[in-house]
Amino acid sequence: MFSDSSKLDIESRIFRSMAFAGTLAVVASLPFGHWRITTGLLVGGLLSLLNHRWLSSSTAAAFSVIAHGKRPQLKVTKYILRYLVIATVVFLAYRFDIVSLTATIAGLCSFVVALFVEAFRAFYFAIIHREETS
Repeated sequence: MFSDSSKLDIESRIFRSMAFAGTLAVVASLPFGHWRITTGLLVGGLLSLLNHRWLSSSTAAAFSVIAHGKRPQLKVTKYILRYLVIATVVFLAYRFDIVSLTATIAGLCSFVVALFVEAFRAFYFAIIHREETS
């Protein structure tokens, strides 16, 4: 369905959209929000980027092994470790009163914003190309 280069293009656009959404949220909260809100958005956005990169690399490794006919060595513990690291960072930041928990969760949702940006982009180009073929 997708070539390798188009998968990488989509992947990089989603990552850039996540970074842009997180940066925009942090910058917008600077003059108006409490400092814990700003740090929560920053921590959540950074964790979201880390989670996305970690998930992308681990699933790519798993599928490359499957494509070559070998049994995947990727264990469930790596997936659990990823969530454990994120939960530990969020817990410690909240426990030490560095972040707002709500803002941190909002920062973690930058992936959702990036998916909507990619969906709107795909719809836009589908409509534009459809008009050219009519």
